[in-house]
Amino acid sequence: MLQSLHIENVAVIEKADIAFSTGMTALTGETGAGKSIVIDAINALLGERITRDVVRAGSDKAYIAGVFDGLPREVEARLRELDLPPEEDGTLLIQRSLTADGKGNCRINGRPTTVSILRELGRMLVNIHGQHENQVLLQPERHVEYLDRLGDLGEPKAAYQEAYQRYCRIRRAIKATTLDESEKTRRMEELQQQIAAIDEAKLRVGEQAELASRRELARHSEKLVSALRLVRQAMGDDDSGDRRGVLTRLTDSVAALHSVGQLSAEAERLAQRLQSCLYDVQAVAEESGDLEDSLAFDETQLAAMEDRLALLQRLFRRYGVDDEQGVLAQREEMQTQLDAMESADAYLAELERQSDEAREATIAAAQVLTAARKQAAARFEQDVCRQLTFLDMPHVRLEVSMQPAPLTAIGGEKVEFLIASNPGEPPKSIAKTASGGELSRIMLALKSVLAEVDDIDTLVFDEIDAGISGRAATKVGTLLRQIAGCRQVLCVTHLAQIAACSHSHLLVAKSVENGRTYTRVDDLEESARLQELARIMGGEVTDTTLSAAKELRDRAVE
Repeated sequence: MLQSLHIENVAVIEKADIAFSTGMTALTGETGAGKSIVIDAINALLGERITRDVVRAGSDKAYIAGVFDGLPREVEARLRELDLPPEEDGTLLIQRSLTADGKGNCRINGRPTTVSILRELGRMLVNIHGQHENQVLLQPERHVEYLDRLGDLGEPKAAYQEAYQRYCRIRRAIKATTLDESEKTRRMEELQQQIAAIDEAKLRVGEQAELASRRELARHSEKLVSALRLVRQAMGDDDSGDRRGVLTRLTDSVAALHSVGQLSAEAERLAQRLQSCLYDVQAVAEESGDLEDSLAFDETQLAAMEDRLALLQRLFRRYGVDDEQGVLAQREEMQTQLDAMESADAYLAELERQSDEAREATIAAAQVLTAARKQAAARFEQDVCRQLTFLDMPHVRLEVSMQPAPLTAIGGEKVEFLIASNPGEPPKSIAKTASGGELSRIMLALKSVLAEVDDIDTLVFDEIDAGISGRAATKVGTLLRQIAGCRQVLCVTHLAQIAACSHSHLLVAKSVENGRTYTRVDDLEESARLQELARIMGGEVTDTTLSAAKELRDRAVE
């Protein structure tokens, strides 16, 4: 649920802090006051398109922030996947800014994010419906989505899509296998060349790391050899002829102590300890010599290492991997493709067999999905027609048309909502039948039926009252209030009959100060609500319009 909205320097709104409550909230105000700007700000907050002309004239940056609470499980799960967990109190903070030169910034719980992620989460949090957004209802290809959501057909739909995707994968494999001969020959030669190049390289896992380490040693070998030579000279274990090195002195010392060992037990113990040290020093001398020998690099060896590393890097870049294991994995995959092409006839026959099985499984899953959709369609027709009757459209009948169609990702039928406006008339496409006012009420009827199965907690209706008035407007307001029993509903309206049904009422007012336009949003108490309802009804607030406003309000909340 949208808990609060902060707006800075957006169009005529310099600064506004709006607190939203549960239930139904009405937003009213004179034409041009900025009601739609509030909806545009919510849209922008949810990742929809925003342009730099939204930045208030004379300002450097527009800024919008919103706090959501009571997050749906789907949103919480997605936030965890994105490593953007909610705050400790379970709230979600979304921020978006746009500078006058068109640069934008998005944050979720204080962490930078992208507009696409914002849009993905936004569509799980809020559903905004306006008079100009009825085109969704006018698109027959979208009707199946409504039906599947109402019927809670997630399981049979997922089973069908899994079967259909497997069938499509097999068909793609068949297409790839039945390439024309020239293309097949070209591809086989390409695979053979790539495999040969990898084999010729004689890759060994871990080789790059070893070579890089040896290259580093080679680059500093002169310094290392110099240090080791000093060590061996000090020990007298080199070719310098120095017989007074550490090893000679230690050997002489051990012999001297042993010679008096029979005279002194302490001298013998010292001889044994010194003998142990002599062994360690001899080992160091030998290992120093071995290490010095291994560091005897020349320019030819270093050049060979550089060439080998360059070869490995070229292979890594070519196949988009980081190490030898990745190249070898690519080689195995190419070998598999080559083997498949070389034994194409047998492989193709097996694929055709699998394709037949997959098609049968897909048809069976499609039949299950179709049967479930027909059951959902019957309930949907009854529920929507009942709501249309309530909305003073008793003769309007909705019918769900389901015509067989070739298998696609959505199933084996074409689904379309048809409307019969008058008794005795055949149902026709909504786009060809419904007027603007009828379309608004039809969409509202659909929304009310879907409200119970929709996971989105906040519904925004922007001027859904277009084209309706009188008794129909009262019915629309009553239905919106009913929907608000299980969802948060925000409604921009020009009709008192609808505003009177709301649980809370926000007034968007515009004023001019020092030659500049300012818009503010006020949360109205009951007495102020009656004043606003009276203004909407009569243009002027009089005792008569106030009395009518009170009567309207009393009837709405009965």
